[in-house]
Amino acid sequence: MTADVSRPPSPSTQTSPETLSLVAFTADHISGAHRLSQAAGWPHRPQDWELLLGTSVGVVALSRGQVVGTALCSLFGDVAALNMIIVDEQMRGRGLGRRLMTEVIALAQSREMRLCATTDGLPLYQKLGFVKTGTVMQFQGIAKAGTPAHRIELGTAADIAKLAQMDHDSNGMDRHGLLMQIAQDARILLAQNGFALVRPFGRGYVVGPIVASDCTVALSLLAQAGTLCAGQFLRVDMAPNAAMEQQAVGLGLDYVGGGTTMVHSARPRPVSAFTTYAIAAQALG
Repeated sequence: MTADVSRPPSPSTQTSPETLSLVAFTADHISGAHRLSQAAGWPHRPQDWELLLGTSVGVVALSRGQVVGTALCSLFGDVAALNMIIVDEQMRGRGLGRRLMTEVIALAQSREMRLCATTDGLPLYQKLGFVKTGTVMQFQGIAKAGTPAHRIELGTAADIAKLAQMDHDSNGMDRHGLLMQIAQDARILLAQNGFALVRPFGRGYVVGPIVASDCTVALSLLAQAGTLCAGQFLRVDMAPNAAMEQQAVGLGLDYVGGGTTMVHSARPRPVSAFTTYAIAAQALG
């Protein structure tokens, strides 16, 4: 599916005690968005915001010229990932979160919409028609070296087309452009029937997505990521899986929480030979 992703969100005329305006998210807003995510305790660097904006359209709420709310809609073919929905603490309880969500839902058009909800955001998303599909578990810490059971090699950007097809088969999202962006600053780990990307993020590195034909391949990819990042901060976000959780702990990573995966306007997906064992990011699925 192709859509006009340059369309700005429709202007809003509703006001609060501070006059608010909702405008299209541009690169000029990244510094303000970064300030907002830092205040919320999120680890995103300005570079992480730039990566997200590179595959997204979105909206910011401005009060007296300051960014007080953000929301992005990442467009991946027939699927839209809604993410980075943040409201300044002083602006909460005034309906701003709903207004931001209304805008990005419109930007998604007829796509299936997915998001990863925090505890605070969950009630609003349920009211807007999103339903729970599962959970994401976040592990992080100073990585230790692992021992892969499968042969793992380093890939290059020339491998991205093949990897994007595996990724699409596993989750239904067309993310060739995103994976190309990530590959510019990532280590690409290749197995015979799977791959993983290790890239700078937040306090150190994140490994994801991890896509594989079976769990033993995914375990090897995670182990190799631990080896690459040994002695450095590493994060991985995954669906509950006892073997992967045990591997993460063995690599020195601790469970620190997670989120709730949700969907709106879900579409049927064919059975695939590949599974996403770790997501690219809670923002991106």
